Amino acid sequence: MESVAGYSRAVRIGDWVAVSGSTSLGPDGVAHPGDCYGQAKYTLGVIERALAEAGAQMTDVVRVRTFITDIGMIDGFVQAHGEAFGDIRPASTLVEVSALIHPDLVIEIEVDAIIS
Repeated sequence: MESVAGYSRAVRIGDWVAVSGSTSLGPDGVAHPGDCYGQAKYTLGVIERALAEAGAQMTDVVRVRTFITDIGMIDGFVQAHGEAFGDIRPASTLVEVSALIHPDLVIEIEVDAIIS
């Protein structure tokens, strides 16, 4: 999708890495099945791989922005976020939105990292 839409999954400028909004939508266009927790875990894996390709890691993340289609699903997100960032504790924003790019998606996450 990145090449068709004209964007990069991650961009590195010096020690700063920005990872685009990422979801559990696979390369085949199918959303990873499951609840908010399952989609968040899958998405955080996508982000971890994008960071690695840019020479960063999850411990370098300083900012997380999350978009969720139903704030009532927050517990699943909180659990996945805590597992990924519990000791890192980046700044974090969570916003409820009416829809994402695919009707089966419930969460989208983007991050910024500073390589230390």
